[in-house]
Amino acid sequence: MKKFKLLTICLTLCLLLVGCGSKDKKKDEPKKENGKTDVVEQQQVNQDITIVDVNSKTRPIAVMINNIADVWDYQAGVQDAYLVYEIVVEGGYTRLMALYKDQATARIGSIRSSRPYYLDYAMENDAIYVHFGGSDLALSEIPQLGINNVNGMVYGNGFWRDNSLGLATEHTVFNSMAKINEAIEHYGYSKTTDKGLLLNYVKNEDLSKKDGAMTANNVKVVFSASRNTSFVYDSTTGLYKRFQNDYAHNDLVTKEQYTVKNIITYQVENYSYDGYRQKLNNIGSGKGYYITNGYAVPITWEKSSRSAKTV
Repeated sequence: MKKFKLLTICLTLCLLLVGCGSKDKKKDEPKKENGKTDVVEQQQVNQDITIVDVNSKTRPIAVMINNIADVWDYQAGVQDAYLVYEIVVEGGYTRLMALYKDQATARIGSIRSSRPYYLDYAMENDAIYVHFGGSDLALSEIPQLGINNVNGMVYGNGFWRDNSLGLATEHTVFNSMAKINEAIEHYGYSKTTDKGLLLNYVKNEDLSKKDGAMTANNVKVVFSASRNTSFVYDSTTGLYKRFQNDYAHNDLVTKEQYTVKNIITYQVENYSYDGYRQKLNNIGSGKGYYITNGYAVPITWEKSSRSAKTV
């Protein structure tokens, strides 16, 4: 099995989509670093089950998901997201932003605070943005950019803390899709969109004959000196199993390991704007990889503005 390793630190976009048709975990404190790379994962549970209707006009709902090592045993609801962004944050950690359409997920979280560059990816999906607080810059930009949002520190109905988990308070906030939709009703946000999905989807793309194709049975995305996400291909299911620092990434409710069908990773520079918090140079173009069914091919990406769709 050839190991396919991506470069240095990663800014990650994780796409989870069903295609059309306790061991000890490593909890090393990540070191603060700047770097490059962006990953998108796409999830498929079964060829006959679709996690998103490509013809649906329902607006996506983007939820900020905690992803420090302490919560890896307690994350819930990510399996119902059709698109998940994973991006590096301060301290070399990562945070997830999970996008949902037409779902009734009963437990999502734990839900964390906003960072400014996640707003770019909420906008490119025309998503309603759900978070629990945020950095000063992110909170100032949300109204400036006109982003429809539900902030649990402002409108707390439906958000709850699960103190039975034994975690620090900031890691215990959850919500449900039913309660999030009640909040959307409260604010009067439009529930429909004419923007369409960010990506076009096909069933079981064969990359093996494309230019630059390489075997990609093991994909490792390095975010910092002590934080990485990896994917191991299972040829019997055609899916990649997701790991964090070599620790199987399982859902609290279903107890099942998260799996993805497609991975898109692309390079985006991140840097600290205040000696700690991060920003991205994500406007412009660059290189990356599209990975599925055990193969990877080089791609290019382009984003013309913060609200424009990444191509």
